[in-house]
Amino acid sequence: MKREALDFLADNVHFTKRFAFYVGRRCRQASIRDVAKELKLDWDTVKALEKQYMQAQLKRAGTPGPRAVGIDEISIRKGHSYRIVVSDLVRKRAIWFGGTDRSEASMAQFYEGLGPQAEYARVNGKNRRFIKGQKYNLLSRYQNLTLEGKRSLKILLAANKRLNTAYILKEAFGQLWDYGREGWARRFFENWRASLKWQRLGPYERFADMIDRHWDGIAAYCKPENKVSLGFVEGLNNKIRVFQRRAYGLRDEEYLRLKVLTCMLSAL
Repeated sequence: MKREALDFLADNVHFTKRFAFYVGRRCRQASIRDVAKELKLDWDTVKALEKQYMQAQLKRAGTPGPRAVGIDEISIRKGHSYRIVVSDLVRKRAIWFGGTDRSEASMAQFYEGLGPQAEYARVNGKNRRFIKGQKYNLLSRYQNLTLEGKRSLKILLAANKRLNTAYILKEAFGQLWDYGREGWARRFFENWRASLKWQRLGPYERFADMIDRHWDGIAAYCKPENKVSLGFVEGLNNKIRVFQRRAYGLRDEEYLRLKVLTCMLSAL
């Protein structure tokens, strides 16, 4: 027996593509369970139709060719299980979801997918906890701390001169990203690096060496045409949290990948 291939049919031949895309559009706003109840369909059927819809969205969006990327991590389940999300900051869309954790090796999978013309690989250093329970206060920008956080930090730094020096250097380094010309940025960095002398702060010296090795990327950032807002990354993260709550308990990682990659795309 042979079955005629008809373009207007969905992957599930019991439905047309138009209906499958209608189901997909409804699932952008509601959970699979609610859409299944509304349309009197099986839960698995709705999920399959939504996946077909999202795959069609990605096909229409085409192959990514980002000029500026945002990188974030999301927790997919309890137990510190993370995946990396990369977004195109110019086109305002997620372009990659993957890895097995939030390590450099996982991030390298994205750059390998871009091919030999990827400009720079992002290097993640090890997280360093200076004082138990104070990590957030130490690593946050001072102006972003609450009044209570500033008080706690003041007490901590007053009690530890060496930590106080490290904190001041950390805050000062943030000025690097404000420069609009490479020469000014380089002059600032050299002065900041010189201030490390005699401080005996090994991690900072290694950090300065890393910055020096990747200076070409920082120089590119200094150019006005390369400055992009990272607000999109946080907006994308919030959107991901919404449909993670909506799909609580779902273990299909391919489904989650499609949701992440299509959540900012236009509806079909």
